[in-house]
Amino acid sequence: MVLVGIVVTVVLLYLLMIMPRMIHKADKTPFMGVLYAHRGLHDNTSDAPENSLAAFKKAVEGGYGIEFDVQLSKDKVPVVFHDYTLKRMCGADGKVCDYTYKELSKFHLCDSKEQIPRLEEVLGLINGQVPLIIEYKIEWMEAHVCRVADQILQRYQGAYCIESFNPLGLLWYRKNRPAVMRGQLADAFYSRKEYKGALYLLLQNLLLNFLTKPDFVAYNHKEVKRLSRRLCRNLYRNTAVAWTIKSEEELAKAGKEFDLFIFDSFIPTSGSKM
Repeated sequence: MVLVGIVVTVVLLYLLMIMPRMIHKADKTPFMGVLYAHRGLHDNTSDAPENSLAAFKKAVEGGYGIEFDVQLSKDKVPVVFHDYTLKRMCGADGKVCDYTYKELSKFHLCDSKEQIPRLEEVLGLINGQVPLIIEYKIEWMEAHVCRVADQILQRYQGAYCIESFNPLGLLWYRKNRPAVMRGQLADAFYSRKEYKGALYLLLQNLLLNFLTKPDFVAYNHKEVKRLSRRLCRNLYRNTAVAWTIKSEEELAKAGKEFDLFIFDSFIPTSGSKM
C-alpha cells in the first residue's frame, strides 16, 4: 500500500508540473486555421532570406501567418534575427548583442541586399494583415528583451503571440502581460550531445509548465510521441504547435497530432489555410 501511495503521489505531482494554463486563458481564435511561415516565406539563396522584410512581405502576400525571432542589439534595440551569432547569415564574427543597431545595419543577410530589420520595421510592414508567432531569443538568465519589445508590441494593432525555449520569457509574460497568448518551445534535448543537465531534462518533459502556464506548447514535430506533450494536448486540451514542417508529407502526418503548424522549405499545396 505504501508503494502504491508513492506511485500515485509521483503521478499526481508529475501531472501538476506539466499542467498548462487552465483558467483565464488567452484568446487563441485569431491564430487558428492558418499556416505559419518559418522566419517568413524565405529562401536563403534568393533575394528574400530568412527573417528579412522581403520574406515577410512574401508571406503576407500569400496570406500566411509568420513566425519570427527577436533579440536585442548592444544598444537594446529589438531586432529580428534567429542565431545568436552573425556567422551563418552575415559572415561576420561575434554575436548580435556585441553590435549596436547602427553597426548591425551595415551587414547583409546571405548574398542579398536585405539587412537585419528592427522589430518596429517588421510590425510596420505586416500591419496586422496576418497573425504572428514571435519567438524571444533569451540565451541565459536575462529576459530584458521581453520588456523592451513589449513596449513596441503594446502599440501594435494586429494579432500576435509569443514563445520561447527559455521559461523566463514566459514567466515575464505571465506576470506582466497575462492577456497575451504565450507558448513553451521544446524539443527532445537529451537526444543531442550538446544539451545535457537537469534544466534540459525539465524543459524536454515540460516540467516547468506549473510555473510558466503556457497557452500552447510548440514541440519539434518529429518528437510527436513525447508523453508530456501528448498529455498537454489530449488531457489538458492545450494547443499544440508543430515546428518545423518541411514537406507536404510531414504536414499531413502532423495534422493528426497538432493544431498549428510552422512550415519551412516548401509551399503547402493547401495554400495558407489548414
